[in-house]
Amino acid sequence: MQRRSRGLHAGLILLLSQIFQVGVNNIPPVTLATLAVNIWFFLSPLKPLLSSCLSVETCYQEREWQRLLLSPLHHADDWHLYFNMVSMLWKGMQLERRLGSRWFAYIITTFSLLTGVVYLFLETALAEFMDEPGFRSNCAVGFSGVLFALKVLSNHYCPGGFVNVVGFPVPNRFACWAELVAIHLISPGTSFAGHLAGILVGLMYTHGPLKKLMEMCAGIFSFNTGYPRQQHYFHNSGYSGHQGYYPYGREGYREEAPRTYDAYTAGLSEEEQLERALRASLWDQGNSRSVPPSYGFRLSPEEEMRRRRLHRFDQQ
Repeated sequence: MQRRSRGLHAGLILLLSQIFQVGVNNIPPVTLATLAVNIWFFLSPLKPLLSSCLSVETCYQEREWQRLLLSPLHHADDWHLYFNMVSMLWKGMQLERRLGSRWFAYIITTFSLLTGVVYLFLETALAEFMDEPGFRSNCAVGFSGVLFALKVLSNHYCPGGFVNVVGFPVPNRFACWAELVAIHLISPGTSFAGHLAGILVGLMYTHGPLKKLMEMCAGIFSFNTGYPRQQHYFHNSGYSGHQGYYPYGREGYREEAPRTYDAYTAGLSEEEQLERALRASLWDQGNSRSVPPSYGFRLSPEEEMRRRRLHRFDQQ
């Protein structure tokens, strides 16, 4: 693993410019907090990279389980940070608006831990089946595993369309697999097992039991603390309205609370309101048909015919 270079961090500067170009106020809170935490740990790492990266030897054999928490929040260099956080910016803005901030924070936390656990399992399996002990010492660091899991969620909620992967159009539902292979071919030094772990965690959520387990845990937690039933959502211009709280990513995301004007319209449609207004006007005017309505308002021939029909109906 390469040591982080000191001096001017062009990737970090480019990332900050990207964030300010989008607008801090336009980034949902959990996404913004995730970006801030990763940038903070890049500038002030808790431990050196070799002491925070994740491997089977350091975690399982040496019992350094804190690496499950540290490895997603540390990056090898500023460009590693830039590409991961730009991806997080766009995926987070899309998914947090859909799922709600609290559930999205729950997803980020759960995925960060599970991708590490699945990564350790994959490296152990590769070491056993391929009889290659070197897989146990492979040390991974970075947020890309979580991003691959979020990519699976994004493709699950928006399955249609195509994306461009290395110049080839790929259907959205296969994009994560195409990106997995493409990244490994273009950058052989990346962690194939770490990215694959993220995809598997995402599939566990969309097609496996993970979502149900998270719902059960969230139900117990919300029973004790009480979840608010409404939550703000975002547009590109910032806060806009509110929605019913869907903590599990159910249908109906980004739906505005329905406005009701029943107190003013008595539940009548526009057609019924016009009919009632005409009847009230005719009642006030009595049987005087020759007097035109006041305030310069004159009925068209069709409306005049309708008025006379309504008037006959009221007299019956």
